[in-house]
Amino acid sequence: MNEKMRNKNFIYVVETSKSFEEAVVSLLKSIELKGWTVFQIYDIKERLAAKGFEQEQLKIIEICSAKHSHRLLNKNRLTSLCMPCRINVIGKDSKADKVRIAGMNPVITPQFFPEVSVEDVLEIEKDIKEIIDNAK
Repeated sequence: MNEKMRNKNFIYVVETSKSFEEAVVSLLKSIELKGWTVFQIYDIKERLAAKGFEQEQLKIIEICSAKHSHRLLNKNRLTSLCMPCRINVIGKDSKADKVRIAGMNPVITPQFFPEVSVEDVLEIEKDIKEIIDNAK
């Protein structure tokens, strides 16, 4: 089974013709328009460079929806291990000639927390996909 097949249900990825920084700005605007909150932005290239390691552009953006978080935490407080949601902006590299925007599909959450139903996470997944699609 190839990587694309394995990741199909776990990861949602789109390519964009935007530059890396344009994609980051577009993603931040999309998050705001959807009413989610940005918690933190990690510049992985910068952080690893500070330790002497070279890496391509990668930003991890942590986001949260209070409404969705509240609902999941009421089902099982350990769902906090999946919070906040993360969307990555991945720069061009040897594997991809375009900038990519990727997020985890929340629909896998019930596999780890049986109290959470697929219906509980479908709206979250819809929001995340819309955020990503609107940013591309």
